[in-house]
Amino acid sequence: MKETIEGLMVLKNIPLRFTIEEFADRLKMRGEMPEQTGILLEEALSLISGKAVFRTCYVDSRSESAVIVNGVSLNSRVLRKQLEKAERVFAYVVTIGGGLDKKAQSCSDALQKYYYDEIGNVAVVKVRDYLKEHLQSRFRIKGLSTLGPGQLRDWPLEGQRDLFSLLGDVQGAIGVKLTESLLMRPAKSLSGLYFPTETTFFACRLCPRAECPSRKAKYDPTLAEEYDAKG
Repeated sequence: MKETIEGLMVLKNIPLRFTIEEFADRLKMRGEMPEQTGILLEEALSLISGKAVFRTCYVDSRSESAVIVNGVSLNSRVLRKQLEKAERVFAYVVTIGGGLDKKAQSCSDALQKYYYDEIGNVAVVKVRDYLKEHLQSRFRIKGLSTLGPGQLRDWPLEGQRDLFSLLGDVQGAIGVKLTESLLMRPAKSLSGLYFPTETTFFACRLCPRAECPSRKAKYDPTLAEEYDAKG
C-alpha cells in the first residue's frame, strides 16, 4: 500500500518472504535445520510489519567533505565522492515494526531469542531491498547504491539528525523514532540515502571489521585510503 504524507512517500504492508535456507546461510549453519526452526520462522514472519518512508531530494552543492541536499549538509567525504555527479537522491527509513523485538525480549530461551534477532536482521534488509526495487521501477533507475549514518566512521551516527531532518515526521509516517542517543526505535530499522551509481557501491569495502555477518564485499585498504575512510 502506498500513500503520501506531507511530501513523504510511505509504503506499508510490504510483502516479506524468505526461506529457511536463507536463514541457515545467515547463521552459517550446515546440514538440515531442526524442524522447530521452521515453525519459529513462520511465527516470526507473522510478527513482522514491513514499512518504508522516503523523500526525493536534490543535491544543492558540494564542498570538499560534505554535500548539501535540500539545504541540509551531510558531512561525509565518502558520500560527497559518491554524489559527485548525482542530482537526485532518496532519503529513507525502513522498519519491520516492534512486534518481533517484543517477542524476542519476552523469550526465556537464549537460542530462540538469538534466532528471533537474526530473523529480524534478515527481514529489515529485505524491506530495504524492496524499497530499492520500488525506486528503480518508479523512477526508471538502473543502478542504486546506499549509505547510512553509522555504517562508516566517515559518516557517524550524528548524521542521523541530518537525515531525519530531510525526511520530517518519520514517527508519524511509519512509527520509527530517533532517540536522544541517535538510535532508532523500533530497533530493527535502517536509514540512509539511496543514490544512482553505475557500479554498485558497498560500504563494506571501506570497513576493516573482520567478523561481520552482513558483509557483502571484501575490505579494500587501497580504496579506503583513497576515500580516507578507514572504518
